[in-house]
Order: sequence, then structure tokens, then C-alpha cells
Amino acid sequence: MSDSVTVRFLDRTTAPHVSTLIFVAGLSALAMNIFLPSLNDMAEYFDADYGLLQLSVALYLAVNAGLQMLIGPISDRFGRRPIILGGCVIFLLATLGCLFATSAFTFLAFRMCQSCVAVAMVLSRAAVRDMYTADKAASMIGYVTMGMAVVPMIGPVIGGLLGQAFGWHASFWLLFVLGVLTVGLVYLDFGETAKKSTKSLVAQFRDYPELLTSPRFWGYSLACGFSSGSFFAYLGGAPFVGNEVYGLNPAQLGLSFGAPAIGYFSGNFVTARFAVRYGINRMVFWGSLIICLGVALALLLSTIGIDSALTFFGCMILVGLGNGMCIPNATAGALSVRPHLAGTASGLSGAIMLGGGAALSALAGAMLTPGSGASPLLWIMLGTSALGFASILLVIFRERQLGL
Repeated sequence: MSDSVTVRFLDRTTAPHVSTLIFVAGLSALAMNIFLPSLNDMAEYFDADYGLLQLSVALYLAVNAGLQMLIGPISDRFGRRPIILGGCVIFLLATLGCLFATSAFTFLAFRMCQSCVAVAMVLSRAAVRDMYTADKAASMIGYVTMGMAVVPMIGPVIGGLLGQAFGWHASFWLLFVLGVLTVGLVYLDFGETAKKSTKSLVAQFRDYPELLTSPRFWGYSLACGFSSGSFFAYLGGAPFVGNEVYGLNPAQLGLSFGAPAIGYFSGNFVTARFAVRYGINRMVFWGSLIICLGVALALLLSTIGIDSALTFFGCMILVGLGNGMCIPNATAGALSVRPHLAGTASGLSGAIMLGGGAALSALAGAMLTPGSGASPLLWIMLGTSALGFASILLVIFRERQLGL
């Protein structure tokens, strides 16, 4: 592991090119939110309650979280490349199931199967950690997620426009086509980055206590989980707020929905440029604080009556900025606590993040009712972002105790 690795694009005997990592991780991000502006149309198509279709986010995240706990140890045992290829093929089959579903429950079942694309997110991060040292890994993860930020920024916009022009199926056909391209790109370019473990799978899972008993691993993972939790709550509640509170149509909601990704792109750029210079702890500290300030500002404006789609979604840019600084650095920190368990750590920290995200997404959807306004969502986001800030303070305190 070093700060310099051999990379040749479309040469599977070398480590993957950064563009491949961006594309692979981007598919996972796109699958999460591209169809959200069309939830109302989907509810009408399946003759189902809006709240039931809204579970497509929470269930996706919940299954995704469970899979991440398995993906890490399995990839440490068998390698990153075969696991990514297998997960993406299952994603393709599940996407076809979503397209041809005849009921809301069938759709949700295939939607949960789509979460196999979690391999893309987990193992693109683990591959970076395989290739680079800790601070350099944070910088490289920042570059990967900075490029990836374009996907959630334009995903809802594209989904909203496709939904308005061709119906909700169009978003899933786009996911299928991009999934086929991803499988081809991984096959041609993604050279193995992990030194395969000689341990059995049972022994791999026995390594979990080594991570679970590390206060620093928990601190980084919870900082990442709670900070990103504010965004996952946003995913669960923003479609309702946009539709019911501010009366936006699918195209307008798609354009507005991408506001956090503008900040996320900027935050990842800051990470990519300055993580090595200032260290991951400072980056997570300031990122967590910015998230708190962004949500608090939105809540203040709502409380004093300055409440509109512009103020609500505008403040979400700060939430994205903070997440762009927090997530890649906290992830690199969690993966660096036990470098020999990078895949396991990536899966476990991702499970913590997405498991909490699933719960917060469902909670936001349940708390928002006609007449409630955006306040319940903002209070949830403020509480989780404050816990994220407290978590990185725990890490800093722990490192001072250890003299690191």
C-alpha cells in the first residue's frame, strides 16, 4: 500500500481507474433516488397508498445495510472484482422485475433485490483503501465521491423529466442500460486490489469483534452515519414536502431535489484538496458543524415565517456541503482503524450508515402529514446532525487520550 499505484485504463491486470470507481459507485447512488419525483405517479399506477410506495427508499436502504455486513468479509475472502460483478448482475435482473411488476408489493420486493448494487458503493471505497494510505485514501475517496456527486445532483432532475415525458418506467429503463454498461466496465477495467484472505468465511466474521470493540471505529462510523442520516431523512421526507407543502410538479421537484448534491460536490472538492494537509478529523469536525448550521438555519427561517421551496431547498446545499466533507473522511478513518480489515470495515460502517438511514427515512415519511409543514423533517435532521458532531468529538478526545 502506497501513495502511488499502477493504473492503466481498460487493463484488468492493474488497479481500476478512478473513472471506473466513479461510474460504479454512481450507479448505486443513482438507483437510490432517480425515481423519487415520480412517486405520486407510481402510487396511481399501482393503485396504492403514497406511503406504501415511499417505503421503496427505506426498504432499499435497510436491505442495503444488511448486505453491507456480508459484502465486506466475503470480498476480503474472495476479492473485490468477482463480488462487484455478481452484485451488478443481480441488480440488472431486479431492475427488470421492477419494470414488469404488476402490484406495489411485487415492485417493493424487486426494489429490495435492487439493493445488491450495494457492492458497488462498498467495494469502490474498499478498493481505494486497498490502494492508498489513510490520508491519501480520504483524498481519493473525495475525488471519487466528488464525481459521484454529479449523479444524485442530476439523477432526480433526469428522473423528473423522464417521468413527466414518458412515465415512471423510463427511469428504471435508464438504470438497466447503465447497469449493463457498468458490468462491462468492471469486467474490462477492474483489476483485483485486495490480497485475498486465507481465512475461512467463519473466521472472517469472527473479525467483527476486533472492529466492534474499537471506540475509534465506532466514533468514525457514527459520525458518518449520523451526519449522512440527515440526508437520508431528507430522502424520505423531501418528496412529500416538495409535492404537498410547496406544490411542486415532478420536473420542479427533480430540479429542487438535487440541491444538496450541489453542496456535496463542493464538499468533496474541499476533501480532495485539503484532507492530506489538514487531516481527516478536522475535515469531519467542520463538515458535521456545517450540517448542523444548515439545518438550524432552515428551521429558523421556517419558524419566523420565511418559508418557501427556495429557502428550504437552498439550506439543503449546506447539508450537502457538510456531508461532502464528513462522509469521505469519516469513511477513510473507519477503514484505517484496522487496515487489514478494510473490506469488513467498509461493509460494517456502511451498514451502520444505511441501517440508520433506512430508519430515519421511514421516520421522516411517517412524521410528515398534511398540514405539518417541513418542521418535523427539519427537527429530525437537526437531531441526527448534532449526534454526528458529538461523535467526531469523541474520536478527537479518544485520539488525544492515546497520544495519536
